[in-house]
Amino acid sequence: MNHYTLTRPDLERPALLDVQDISRLYGPDKGCQAIDFRLHTGEVLGIVGESGSGKSTLLRVLAGLEAPNTGAVTYHPANNQTLDVYAISEARRRALLRLEWGLIHQNPRDGLRMGVSAGANIGERLMALGQRHYGQLRAAGQDWMSQVELDPERIDDAPLTFSGGMQQRLQIARTLVTQPRLVFMDEPTGGLDVSVQARLLDMIRTLVRQLGLSVVLVTHDLAVARLLSHRLLVMHRSRVVEAGLTDQILDDPQHAYTQLLVSSVLTP
Repeated sequence: MNHYTLTRPDLERPALLDVQDISRLYGPDKGCQAIDFRLHTGEVLGIVGESGSGKSTLLRVLAGLEAPNTGAVTYHPANNQTLDVYAISEARRRALLRLEWGLIHQNPRDGLRMGVSAGANIGERLMALGQRHYGQLRAAGQDWMSQVELDPERIDDAPLTFSGGMQQRLQIARTLVTQPRLVFMDEPTGGLDVSVQARLLDMIRTLVRQLGLSVVLVTHDLAVARLLSHRLLVMHRSRVVEAGLTDQILDDPQHAYTQLLVSSVLTP
C-alpha cells in the first residue's frame, strides 16, 4: 500500500453534521442511544465496535434511512443553511442521499442495479443532477471506472459479470461520481479476500484525500479505522463508550471495552 499521513481537518470550521442525543432502540441495549457528536468538513469519523454494538443502526439513522426515537440530526448544506434531517419530507431525504450524500454498502449488490450496465449505474447518479448528454455520461463513466481501477472497456457489461471486489469498486464509482459532500460507508471492505481488501482500502484512502470527502465510516476492523479515520467513536451495547483522535484511542485506550477491542480479545 501507499501510505500518507492523515491531516486533521480544521475543527474551527462550521460543522457539516451535528448529531444531538440520538437514540434508536429495539429493546434493552439493542440499537443506539444517547449519541452526540459533530462531523467537520473534510473529516473521516470512524465508528467501531463488535457486531450488535449499534453502529450500523446509528449509520442508518445518520443517513436518513431510519428515524430516531429521540434526538436530532442536523445537516449544514453548502448554502450555510441548517437542515433538520427528520423535519423534512421523506422525498427530500431521498433527494439528499441521491444528490448531496452517498452511501456505500458492505454488500455492493445493495448499492448497484445489477440488471443494467456498469456505465448505466454510474450515469444514473449524474442524470439525477440533470445531465443528459449521452457522450458526456459515457465519458464520465469510463473515467470513473479507470479511477477505481476497472477496465473502462467493460462499461457495457452488467455488474453480475464482475467479481465481488470489482462490484464494490463499481459501487464506489457510482457513489462518488457526483462528488457528494458527505459519504456514509458501511464496512466497505468487509467480506472480501485480504488481498482484495488491501487494494480497495488503498484506493478508498486515495479518493478520500483527493476529493476532500467528509465520511462517516462503520467498521469492526481497527486496522481499517486507523488507516482511514481522523477520529473514532467506540460503541458498546448501543452507547458510545470512548471518543477521540484515532491514534490516541488505539494507542492508549482508556475504557475497558476499548482495551479489549485493541488487544483483540473480543471477536467481531
